[in-house]
Amino acid sequence: MTEPLSALRLQQALPRPPRMAVVDLGSNSVRLVVFEGLSRNPQAIFNEKAVLGLGRGLAATGRLNEEAVGQALTVLRRYHALARGMGADPLEVLATAAVRDAANGPEFLRALRAALPGTPIEVLSGEEEAQLSAEGLLLGFAAADGVLADLGGGSLELVHLQAGRIGATASLPVGTIRLAERAGGDVTRARAIVERELEALPWLRELRGADLFAVGGAFRALARMHMAQTAYPLAIVHHYAIRREEARDLAGVVMNAPRRVLERMPAAPAKRLPDLPFAAVVLRRLLRATGAGRVVFSANGLREGWYARRLPPALRRADPLFAATEELAAAFGRNPDFPAALESWLAPLRLAETPAEAALIAAAARISDIGSHDHPEYRAEQAFLRVLRQNGVGLDHHMRAFLALTLALRYEAEPTAPFLAPIRPLLGSQALRRAETLGAALRLAFTLSGGVAALLEASSLTREGGRLILRLHEAAGLFAGEAVERRLEALALQLGLEPVLTVV
Repeated sequence: MTEPLSALRLQQALPRPPRMAVVDLGSNSVRLVVFEGLSRNPQAIFNEKAVLGLGRGLAATGRLNEEAVGQALTVLRRYHALARGMGADPLEVLATAAVRDAANGPEFLRALRAALPGTPIEVLSGEEEAQLSAEGLLLGFAAADGVLADLGGGSLELVHLQAGRIGATASLPVGTIRLAERAGGDVTRARAIVERELEALPWLRELRGADLFAVGGAFRALARMHMAQTAYPLAIVHHYAIRREEARDLAGVVMNAPRRVLERMPAAPAKRLPDLPFAAVVLRRLLRATGAGRVVFSANGLREGWYARRLPPALRRADPLFAATEELAAAFGRNPDFPAALESWLAPLRLAETPAEAALIAAAARISDIGSHDHPEYRAEQAFLRVLRQNGVGLDHHMRAFLALTLALRYEAEPTAPFLAPIRPLLGSQALRRAETLGAALRLAFTLSGGVAALLEASSLTREGGRLILRLHEAAGLFAGEAVERRLEALALQLGLEPVLTVV
């Protein structure tokens, strides 16, 4: 008799998605990221950072910090063992400003190659670093328009983006560590240094009113501080956006705050406290130089750009919203043919007034069944949280909130349920109403069909004059039960129409 497979043995027998790993060896920190699978939305299954300060002292000595060099070799041996143990292939090390500029950079690289035999180690030029950061950003902001600013410890990479296309690039020696050292720790001097560097880039002045896409750990720290100060309801920095005035005020406060005040600010990271005033200087000077209308923070950058180059071209061109929702549907849905049938069934309702609204409705159709495997008592909340917190790098916070609320209502959450309250500020009154209407339409669709495309296609929903007409083909197995009537009435009420049910 054959012994049945245990869950563990069955999992080990199934093919595993490919894994790849990259080490970002920066002036301030070194980070290992292990990605799994080939996806329009990078799935990092491991992400670890060590703050070493490899570039501290570089401006004065021209050399890498000797103490940090030894620590870096130790950390990189660990990262090498981790990545290989996870089956990551390829594994590559990308070194940035500190290593490329230091007099002892070549010596450090020789020691590193001896410690990591067979592992590719690339020292990026400033232009290469900027290009990779831009490609990583575009995974999450496919149509980005404005300027990318990737702030590290040693350098600031700038990229002009035009409707998702990469234009002019620049690399400036004003990373937070290097800027602090060049300015002798004086914020006023730092401001003048950054201003002079930016004046050499006339194309920055062509971007008035566009977006400033802020990338890098110091900028993300500023974003988290702002989120904490404003009690923002979603703890996701990626796609967090603030108006120009808010960004100027935040930078002004951080620039001028004594260390003891910074320490007490909500969400201020202890390890980055010395760098924060200089990150704020760079942010404020960038706002002045570009005239940007808002700042949009991104968690995607160089590492995601490295990953993006390994994706098939067709996958890189995929719509990020649809890619994210299709991945959710594939993981948690029941019937892969249902979303297309549902989207067609919803079309006569004319719920969308703009292409962006139409895209959200199509995305909602794709994920409409992702709670099917959850406990019935928790489907609404679980679906809500799954959508709100999904790994969709192309979803801004409005998209997350709209889709999460729609799914919760599709699974019959009470509109006043406490778990829904935090996201309502992310939606305007029209979007709230649209989510409520779409949720009611999805409830009706699943009551009719049980998520089976052929059954849904045996019905139709149309708006005719002041009436909402549901036609059912009885021969297909549909019937006008009490639940169908009740949900048709609820949807008609949302639309301000008279419900009419016809069996043919």
